[in-house]
Amino acid sequence: MSEMIVGKNITRTFAVPGGEFQALKGIDVEIGEGVFAILRGRSGSGKTTLMNILNTLDDPTTGEILLDGQNVKDLNAYEREELRRKKMGFVFQSVSLIPSLNAYQNVEFALRMAGVKIDKEAELRIEECLKKVGLGNRMTHMPSEMSGGEQQRVAIARAFVHRPKIIFADEPTAELDSAMAAKVTETFQKMSSEEGITILMTTHDVGLMGAADMIIQLENGERIDAE
Repeated sequence: MSEMIVGKNITRTFAVPGGEFQALKGIDVEIGEGVFAILRGRSGSGKTTLMNILNTLDDPTTGEILLDGQNVKDLNAYEREELRRKKMGFVFQSVSLIPSLNAYQNVEFALRMAGVKIDKEAELRIEECLKKVGLGNRMTHMPSEMSGGEQQRVAIARAFVHRPKIIFADEPTAELDSAMAAKVTETFQKMSSEEGITILMTTHDVGLMGAADMIIQLENGERIDAE
């Protein structure tokens, strides 16, 4: 199994009044292809900072990031944007569906944004993704007609419809009740195993840990879990 996400000795320092704050202190990460990994830690542990460095939205102060064997340091801003657009999917705490589009159209829009031509094959892919997240009978429903958990599952379908290599999910279950959070996490687990997508999800919910293939735990900017 090849490594899809590799971080080597990642540090991140921020300037603060009176000095500096070290948010990350020499983090090493290796996540293989098709692995569902959970990044956990208390508020302020550095997990969102690490997530944003691994997904190229931020740069480390020191260290190296390799995504699908590609060293991020070698890419310019345009190439990073292309990497995010074509090889990554994103799911956030706020689902940010387009309210004027139904579930099918929201997923279709994501496919267009990834530069995919909407033909018969693409239409079948959209339907397949919505069925995989359990919304085959809700394709024409508007976001306002869906529960929070259903909206989040549309967001998941939107994230993997273009067949990315990696999905980054930052606290996607934070606003859901425990039953719906478990269902959303189960959907991630299914996508990872069936589609071979590497998924990194942040959460502080200990009840979801059993669904992951691996857990990365941070505390005060340091990785403290055992391999």
